[in-house]
Amino acid sequence: MPYRVLVTDDIDAEGVALLAAEPDLAVDEVPTLPRDELLARIGVYDALVGRSATRISAELLRAAPRLAVVGRAGVGVDNIAVDLATELGIAVINAPAGNSVAVAELFFGAMLGLVRHIPQADQSMHEGAWDRPALMGSELRGRTLGIVGLGRIGGEIAARAHAFAMPVIAYDPYAGDARFHALRVRRAATLDELLSQSMVLTVHTPLTDETRGMIGARELGRLAPGAIVANLARGGIVDERALAEALRRGHLAGAALDVYTTEPLSVGHVLRSAPHLVLMPHIGASTVEAQRSVAVDVCRAVRDALLRGELSRSINAAPADDGRGGDVRPALMLARQLAAVGRALLATRGARAIDRIDVSSGEALSGVSDALLAAAALGVLAPVLAHERLNLINARALAAARGIALSTTEGAAEPPALEQGAAAYSLGVRLTGGGQEVTVSGLAHPATVSPRITGIGAFDVDIHPRGTLLILANRDVPGVIGRVGTVLGAAGVNIAEYHQARLAQGGEALAAVAVDGTVGDDVRHALLALPDVHSATVVPLPTE
Repeated sequence: MPYRVLVTDDIDAEGVALLAAEPDLAVDEVPTLPRDELLARIGVYDALVGRSATRISAELLRAAPRLAVVGRAGVGVDNIAVDLATELGIAVINAPAGNSVAVAELFFGAMLGLVRHIPQADQSMHEGAWDRPALMGSELRGRTLGIVGLGRIGGEIAARAHAFAMPVIAYDPYAGDARFHALRVRRAATLDELLSQSMVLTVHTPLTDETRGMIGARELGRLAPGAIVANLARGGIVDERALAEALRRGHLAGAALDVYTTEPLSVGHVLRSAPHLVLMPHIGASTVEAQRSVAVDVCRAVRDALLRGELSRSINAAPADDGRGGDVRPALMLARQLAAVGRALLATRGARAIDRIDVSSGEALSGVSDALLAAAALGVLAPVLAHERLNLINARALAAARGIALSTTEGAAEPPALEQGAAAYSLGVRLTGGGQEVTVSGLAHPATVSPRITGIGAFDVDIHPRGTLLILANRDVPGVIGRVGTVLGAAGVNIAEYHQARLAQGGEALAAVAVDGTVGDDVRHALLALPDVHSATVVPLPTE
């Protein structure tokens, strides 16, 4: 049965065609629907793709039991209840790069309109005037451009500012020095430092608790007299009443806004009467090229999420790359498998619940600790939440809701290089529950080398986690391996790998046995009946 996708809000046809070309996707393209009509029909869909016109509310998400992906053809996700989507395990995907050029070009269009009085010139000409003296303007050349947020759009603006001979300074505590260097932008250590040096100020950040009201009366007052302010990012970052007052007092020479705290802007809003202000109705991404780009971008990501489980583009899922181009998905699967082994072992020992999950990883996995924790939590919770929607998006939240503490440690010793010459990903998962703990460790590889479980508790092992893993605790005496093989053979269970480990001759030993198919309770009880076998743990391992 194909996945059903609802496409609304006039998504560009090229993006819709990309979805419709897939035989496993059934696409319904409809106009923007009224709230009640959308609520009535959303329950049958696996994905929804739209723009800003459709509000993806908490009410809508709760009415959509099949919904797995929400795609937003654009950058902002203000119209989506992201927190609840995360709690429900619904991937939220946007298209942050497709409209960058469109917004950057609009910014310079607005700046040129301000300093050369283009709107006034056009209006006066249409009214029959020829008033050149009243339209004396100024140039952008030499004005220091201050950028708050040196992300994709901020970077596009910085690159174009050099063509106008504008010195560029930026404030972005989340961007590395390498990005500032590549864009030939001077770094401001603080926002106040940026404000004190900027003659043109533009903001390009998301709207968060940190950025809401970031540019208020105090910040506008720190700008030099005659400065210009632009907000083409999100309404609410610049205090609208403070901006209107600074324009009326003549402290600012001008401003340009494309976004507002409440949209559409009300007829009597204070901004509509402010002088030297270019107002635009949120058209930053309104180019044919940008709409095609974001549509194709988000539709491709929605397709991959539905058909291939690819969540790396989801804004509410932890990243699945190491920031250096390496694919860490093999490490995520290994973390999930290690946690599944640990949970099964603790259950065998009588621990009914897991209290804590600790994940340790080598330096090659630095920066993806959240993703590794999500994968480990998924491995722990899958057996007990088999009938609930559980994935890498909501696993951490569900674990925390069950009182499971989560922690990570990065920078553990790295393993030697594998056959391809690249370093393996080193992982360890320690689970605590019922006053006991167990650590299971392993290696994964970013290329094609099969992952290996390399440690179970105090025992060194070397086995490929596939299908079903059988873990036996036994005494190190002759004949145990043969008797285990006889029981499995009689039950028709094929052994893929058998690794026997011991701490000392004649002492406690551990067998890790990878088998094809399943191992039933009858086989497990037959193994426990063997002399010198103390425990038998059967672990069905996740493989996708």
